[in-house]
Amino acid sequence: MLHSSRIAAFLLDIGAVRLSVDPPFTWTSGIKSPIYCDNRMLYSHPAARTEIVDALVATVNTLSKKPDVIAGTATAAIGWGALVADRMQLPFVYVRSKPKEHGAKKRIEGDLKPDRHIVLIEDLISTGGSSIDAVEALREEGKGIVTDVVALFTYELSAAAEKESAAQITFHPLSSLSALLQTAREHDRITEDDSAEIRRFAKDPKGWRV
Repeated sequence: MLHSSRIAAFLLDIGAVRLSVDPPFTWTSGIKSPIYCDNRMLYSHPAARTEIVDALVATVNTLSKKPDVIAGTATAAIGWGALVADRMQLPFVYVRSKPKEHGAKKRIEGDLKPDRHIVLIEDLISTGGSSIDAVEALREEGKGIVTDVVALFTYELSAAAEKESAAQITFHPLSSLSALLQTAREHDRITEDDSAEIRRFAKDPKGWRV
């Protein structure tokens, strides 16, 4: 997409994405990674935030079926989902990572009627696990129809593609690891050797630094 390199540049300029082959970062899962992405940084930069919301809305508008509801994943994508829903004048709900421990013990917050077509907004797709988990909650608890997830960024890991296919959904990322590496190379942010090393990581995250 035309905005892919533009958003990659925002991520790099703001410091939302950091690249370091040596030493690498450690993800919550324990995986050693040469890339770390924190899209929450973008909320603090109005110009980038507006352009990203524009791109999210434009992507939602390209989908084959107009959504009845916009959903966001907690906590990182609640803001993006709410901004998109506000711009499109649609209802908004968000999905908790786990049920509340009190009250109705639900995962979906908001007024969600059954049989609504829902587009899920996600900030980051790594292995795809959390996105699919949220989709399943919307389908099972929310009795909704979910076929599309629109995300800010994807690491392009094969695990995500496998989960995407199994769940019968389509991921629509605004930008990707490939676009980010190309942008970083064009602006001399990383060396060609480091770019190749990061691509090797994306092909085998668990085996990259074993």
